Amino acid sequence: MAKQLILDASGTYYRQLNEQIREAVAGGATDIVLKNVNGQRYLAGALEGDLNIEIQGVPGQDMCSFMRGPKVRVKANAQDGVGNTMDDGTILIEGLAGDVVGYAMRGGKIYIKGDVGYRVGIHMKAYMEKLPTIVIGGKAGDFLGEYMAGGIILLLGMFSDKPAEPIAGRSLGTGMHGGVIYVRGGVPKEQIGPGLTTQPVDDADKAAIEGIVKDFAKEFGLGAKAILASEFVKIRPFSHRPYGNLYVPA
Repeated sequence: MAKQLILDASGTYYRQLNEQIREAVAGGATDIVLKNVNGQRYLAGALEGDLNIEIQGVPGQDMCSFMRGPKVRVKANAQDGVGNTMDDGTILIEGLAGDVVGYAMRGGKIYIKGDVGYRVGIHMKAYMEKLPTIVIGGKAGDFLGEYMAGGIILLLGMFSDKPAEPIAGRSLGTGMHGGVIYVRGGVPKEQIGPGLTTQPVDDADKAAIEGIVKDFAKEFGLGAKAILASEFVKIRPFSHRPYGNLYVPA
């Protein structure tokens, strides 16, 4: 039977709050609710196992860094560095997220209902059998998927508070050498990084997109059918060594 614990983060320094979380997990807590969170950093960092954590409020930077397994739901927005180098687990953000979400993540999934900032998915990589996945319900800033080496980024552009902005900022996919970026409805070519173009999705892509969208929609209480009603395009690297010609062989 799940053991639930509620922690009030009001006025608690981030180090003490993280110590309380670790002590609760060591004591057998599997469901933790953090109330009144206000910028405390590193929440759920390096936690492992079958845990459920609900964060009420806005967590600080590097939430869920190095995480391996837990499911974390944020009932508001999140700051920069969500899922930094995470290995496994699920992160659900019901609002917006900041920059460098999923930096070097190598497993698990991050679902953001709204917009994200710059350099999301940078250095993202697939590790062994793991396939890290980021879904962005809104729009993204510059350098989405920069130097991406593996995994999936799915950009929907639907749940955004910036209707006049393009679906993604400048230099989407710059330097990517693995993985795939799917974009709902397409992306202006001037927003895409050097040497990259959009391509039509094939049946395998459509099946992958459908599965991810259904999971995303279920987590946020959305209609998958409406999300899937539009066409999707994909962006893949043109080379596994996009800058190889810049280096002189020894």
